[in-house]
Amino acid sequence: MKIIISHPTSNQNSRAVVNGILNAQMLYEFHTGVATFQGDFFNKLSSVGPFKELCRRHFELELKPFTKTAPVMELGRLAASKFGIESLVKHETGLFSVDSVYQNLDKKVAKSLKKSSQNGLDAVYAYEDGAYYSFKEAKKQHIRCLYDLPIGYWRAARRLLENEIHMWPEWASTLTGFMDSESKLQRKDKELALADTIFVASSFTAKSLKDYPDTLAPIKVIPYGFPKAIKSRTYTMGNRPLKLLFVGGLSQRKGIANMFAAVDNLLPDVELTVIGRKSTEDCIPLNKALEKHHWIPSLSHDAVLEQMQAHDVLLFPSLFEGFGMVITEAMSQGTPVITTDRTVGPDLITHDVNGWLVEAGSTEDLQECIAALIKNPKKIEEVGNAALETAKQRPWHKYGDELAEAISKG
Repeated sequence: MKIIISHPTSNQNSRAVVNGILNAQMLYEFHTGVATFQGDFFNKLSSVGPFKELCRRHFELELKPFTKTAPVMELGRLAASKFGIESLVKHETGLFSVDSVYQNLDKKVAKSLKKSSQNGLDAVYAYEDGAYYSFKEAKKQHIRCLYDLPIGYWRAARRLLENEIHMWPEWASTLTGFMDSESKLQRKDKELALADTIFVASSFTAKSLKDYPDTLAPIKVIPYGFPKAIKSRTYTMGNRPLKLLFVGGLSQRKGIANMFAAVDNLLPDVELTVIGRKSTEDCIPLNKALEKHHWIPSLSHDAVLEQMQAHDVLLFPSLFEGFGMVITEAMSQGTPVITTDRTVGPDLITHDVNGWLVEAGSTEDLQECIAALIKNPKKIEEVGNAALETAKQRPWHKYGDELAEAISKG
């Protein structure tokens, strides 16, 4: 079997897919926006200050013969974002918006499929919002359509998060996920309808697809891998407040209103650090909450991992999450996680063994879980070590290998 993989911005999970399929000798082509390889022009450019973002697009040389790039749109998006030209990256309508970047690559892949099918191509692996045109053409060429849905299904998101607007109306401005146009939502549904197999990274994402109004192709759940785990960790509790950490976008989709309420009820026995950007400047309770706690708007990835090691517990009480990469990142640092049943948590965490699971949207449940650790802080070392061992058992390549195997078996 030979497969084209398409992903315009090439994140960690898509890289693992590419590597897994390459190692299985099933890769036909990898299509992306920008890719740099040792010694090439973009690699040299990435050493220049304004272009350091390109370092994140570096790949091993063995992938170079398979890689097809469409750099103009993605470079335009990166430049417009860098220089704050918001009109060019405006949601859906901006010339270099994420939507435009995804659709541009999708159309380029679609145009290549007729010729590729004649040269032995068997399948196209594409991601949400970047699959419609290639899948439509693939059907004409009798090519399999493999769909990756990295976040929960949009109808389920609206059903679950609309309740938050009524429960926490003062936080409603942070729920920016209701911005998608009707045409974009319809295109998402068309992508799903065209898929021959749907891959998701959590049981919760698979469950969210029950809200799809028609019959779907088979859904396969394969959780992502963990970052490289540290060898060991020393836990020093002492006579001090419990050090709690949150990392993520500051939106009620992440359950932050519940988190702040729970933490405030437990002061001064806890202290909270928040790492993440505001989704809006107009949420008064969010602004007030951040003034009370240690807020860091942004950090490098390595610095975030350091903060995880410096804290006792990661709080991630998300209300709607396709996976939740900060969960695996924290566990790889030996930092145990309190998360909800609407993340990858139930797939990777056994409650009170290598982490804790609480009911999504329940301030009381979250507060009780933290309070139990205040009373018994030694539990953090036990659970943290178990979290670290879990991380060691599932490095990133396992995700790619398992996905390649699932594809080969049909």
